[in-house]
Amino acid sequence: MATLPAFLRRMEAPARAESAPRPAAVRAERDAFQLRPLPQEDVFFYCKRIDNSRLVREADPRARGACWSAIGAACLALVLLAGVLAPSVAGTLAGYKLESLRAAERRLLTERRVLQLEEAELLRPDRLEKLAQGQNLVTPASGQVVHLEPRGDASVAMMK
Repeated sequence: MATLPAFLRRMEAPARAESAPRPAAVRAERDAFQLRPLPQEDVFFYCKRIDNSRLVREADPRARGACWSAIGAACLALVLLAGVLAPSVAGTLAGYKLESLRAAERRLLTERRVLQLEEAELLRPDRLEKLAQGQNLVTPASGQVVHLEPRGDASVAMMK
C-alpha cells in the first residue's frame, strides 16, 4: 500500500500537464549542405612525451639471488641430462669404432691374401730356376762348399 500514493501522483501529473501551456521548442534551422558530425569527433587525444632517461633503476637485492639460483638450477639440469645421455652416446661411438675396425680388418685380410698370392707366384721353383740361370747362379759342387767350424781359441775372430 505504500506504493499507492506514488501511483496516484503519477496519474494526476498528465492531467495537470495538459492544463498548463507547454513552451514551444526552439529549433535551429539546419543547413541542407552541412555534413552530419563524425562519430567521436568531439574526443581529443593529447599525446604527452615521456622522458625516462633520467630515471635510475633501483637494485632489487632478491633479484640477484633468484638469477643465480636459476643459473645453478639450469647447470644442474644440464649435468644430469649429460649424465643420463653419456652412456648411450659412448655406446654409439664405440659401435662406430668397432665397425671401422672390422672394415679395416677385412681390408687387411684381403691385402694379406693378395700379398701371399704374389709371394707364391714369385717363389715358384721354375721361376727361381729361370732367374738363377739368367744370373749364372748354379748349384755349387761338393768341393766348393766350405763349412766353418768354430774353435774355442777364437782364432777365427783374430784373423786380419
